[in-house]
Amino acid sequence: MSEHGCGCGCGHDHEHEHDQMNVTLTLDDGTELECAVLCIFPVEDKDYIALVPVDNEDDDEEGEIFLYQFIEHENEEIELLNIENDDEFEAVSDAFDELMDSEEFDEMFDDEEDDEE
Repeated sequence: MSEHGCGCGCGHDHEHEHDQMNVTLTLDDGTELECAVLCIFPVEDKDYIALVPVDNEDDDEEGEIFLYQFIEHENEEIELLNIENDDEFEAVSDAFDELMDSEEFDEMFDDEEDDEE
């Protein structure tokens, strides 16, 4: 299995399946969208989650990534909050882009090491 971002990525000490975590989002128009979790990552003192739609049948949604603030409560209930502030969203987007660039860079070197063996 190829892991994106930080794999299960949560960095928290709870147990879950490591194959692929999915989240169902309820959009503003009331429709539901099944998304795969790419990663959960920190920015400053908050955690954020990156989600990608599982079914990309519509070409307009191809490559679309959703970013939310991620909060895990003590009872293991998960809450996703919209990022309302433009500056905060830009910082989270930049951190996610850096994380993805770093992962792609690491995968490139992993592939080269596999080729040498």
